[in-house]
Amino acid sequence: MSDTFAIEARAQALIRRRSLTALAIPAAIGLYLIYIFFAFDIPGLAQRARMDNASLLMRDFWSYKTHVTLDNRSGQITTAIEGSRKMTYAAGQEPGWVAPEGQGKRVTFPGGTVLLNEGWVEIDKADHAPIVITPKASGVEISGIDGSEPWVSASSARVDVNIGSSRVSVTKTRSEVTRRFAGWELFFFTLDSPFYGKGPLQLAGMAISDPAQIGAMAHDFWTNKVWHHGDVFWALGETVLMAFLGTFGAAFVALPLAFVAARNFGPSRIIRQAARRLFDFLRGVDGLIWTIILSRAFGPGPLTGSLAILLTDTGSFGKLFSESLENIDGKQVEGLRSTGAGPIQRARWGVLPQVAPVVLSQLLYFLESNTRGATVIGAIVGGGIGLLLTQAIQTQQDWEHVAYYIILIVLVVMLMDWLSGVLRRRLIKG
Repeated sequence: MSDTFAIEARAQALIRRRSLTALAIPAAIGLYLIYIFFAFDIPGLAQRARMDNASLLMRDFWSYKTHVTLDNRSGQITTAIEGSRKMTYAAGQEPGWVAPEGQGKRVTFPGGTVLLNEGWVEIDKADHAPIVITPKASGVEISGIDGSEPWVSASSARVDVNIGSSRVSVTKTRSEVTRRFAGWELFFFTLDSPFYGKGPLQLAGMAISDPAQIGAMAHDFWTNKVWHHGDVFWALGETVLMAFLGTFGAAFVALPLAFVAARNFGPSRIIRQAARRLFDFLRGVDGLIWTIILSRAFGPGPLTGSLAILLTDTGSFGKLFSESLENIDGKQVEGLRSTGAGPIQRARWGVLPQVAPVVLSQLLYFLESNTRGATVIGAIVGGGIGLLLTQAIQTQQDWEHVAYYIILIVLVVMLMDWLSGVLRRRLIKG
């Protein structure tokens, strides 16, 4: 009877410990999250967040701005797409919403018009009386408002009028109208191309009537002076090559070393432990750290990025391959040994066929992952599309180019995923 009470007491004690553990773990996680909430200053981050800037950034991804600018000192008016000097319209080439009027230009936008003239700017808004802004040597004067318009910001030095997605900005040196449009202007052809402004049907008709025009269209697209498609695709090829060389180079180095690190193949415990610690060291140092070290040693370039991937993946492959070798079926190897096969023959016909599915699967997965990672590495070593992405971000204006590069990177990763799936099915299952 006493044994029964003792067993029951131990069972109850075990249940209490399990219950306390089940409550303690969520409580510890909750306390840690509370600590993070205050340590990372989440309330302050929420206060500092600028959702208007985030909204503007997202709009810059899929739209562009066109500026009609009047130099108040020279009286010259230019119409240009924001982002490059090569995006200025020639005389008579302006879009339809910019029309000459007297010595100036009238800009039409949804909800009104703006007349840019030397010496004054007139804004005709549909639901408001005309607003006249006069730049002078001492500043800017404005008339036609009573000061209660929330869409007007006026001071003695600058006047900003926001009308929907359009904006009028006037200082004593410059008067400017900005309009925003959806899309990526000049993505296919620049303003100096004879194919600019023509629709798909017109281009198809030109290609059918004169097949030589197809080559000219391809040339103008590839050498686009704004979007630089040729340079972008060359940089994208560098990124893929960086990942390819680093991944397969790491596999080439790691596979022989994996035999040394495996318990059932290593010549001695000391050598096996040395190989394992080497793998730990190589994968313990992050690829970005290797990138910085190697760029100081060998200089920037795609080859430096490939070496950084090679070093990191050698450590990862060495661990994965050695564990696969330790889990093979030794009977196949013993069967080959009984026939008089040498070590190389046993490895070739008894070991590699067993580990090949794991090796190929890991190799293809790392190639897909490194294609994405090579973008970040390229931003550091100055190679591949990562460099172009960094340069576009640093300008704080070419956000549509940033979106373009990101889309290309995602498409390449999707392509690599599809190719790796096809190769995996054909090499492993086939």
